[in-house]
Amino acid sequence: MWPHSPCLHYAFPMPVSVSIVIPILNEADQIPTLVDSLRKLGEGIEVLFVDGGSTDEGPSLVRMSGYSLITSAAGRARQMNTGARATSGEVLIFLHADVRLPPDSLLVLRIAMRDRGMVYGHFELMYDTRQWPYPWIAGFGNARSRLTGLATGDQTIFVRRHAFDAVGGYPEIPLMEDIALMRRLKRLGRLACLRAPVVGSRRKYEREGLGHTIMLMWLVRGLYAVGASPRFLHRVYYRRDPGKHASQHQPSKL
Repeated sequence: MWPHSPCLHYAFPMPVSVSIVIPILNEADQIPTLVDSLRKLGEGIEVLFVDGGSTDEGPSLVRMSGYSLITSAAGRARQMNTGARATSGEVLIFLHADVRLPPDSLLVLRIAMRDRGMVYGHFELMYDTRQWPYPWIAGFGNARSRLTGLATGDQTIFVRRHAFDAVGGYPEIPLMEDIALMRRLKRLGRLACLRAPVVGSRRKYEREGLGHTIMLMWLVRGLYAVGASPRFLHRVYYRRDPGKHASQHQPSKL
């Protein structure tokens, strides 16, 4: 599923403690394969699930897996901030429940973070199909992130804890919390764009249609760029007002 990373030819990096924070809300269908992928990352990694009030079996499946689980008020940004405060790693990885990290991802990350000037970053994105236009969607998004220094949550953002704390964590807004965080982090240091691609979800494209989803994500990004409020953008994107269980756990694809 994942291509071989050229970074593996380098010397083994100095240890960097890593915590993976995973916000969930009614993600029971994703938990089994997510847990399997996490186990392939190796030992000595802190993994914390943060449940925002699920009404399905997701929390029970997490407990059965042996990984840690805490609860939080709903809202992806709020849950990720809660998880960050409850973990101890030097580097924080924020993983969406429907995204899979490659087995060599932490090795590649540790190599990159040996450079103390690297403050934050993201992985490149791919999908588990070569069917058009998914490679184009992923490739365009990766190129855009390298050019702008901004990434979306489904590209799996990571950040040094001291930098995350310095900017106050994720802004607790209904949508675009990932872009807002990245904008703040750009002032603190350099971006690491890791070519060990994570595998993202196609579920929104498949559920709502490729053309509609692509046009919608560009509309929302454009409106955000000219100053539209995150609450308004949430209403446009999800066709509902953000509430207690707002659909903030679907991959943003923005």
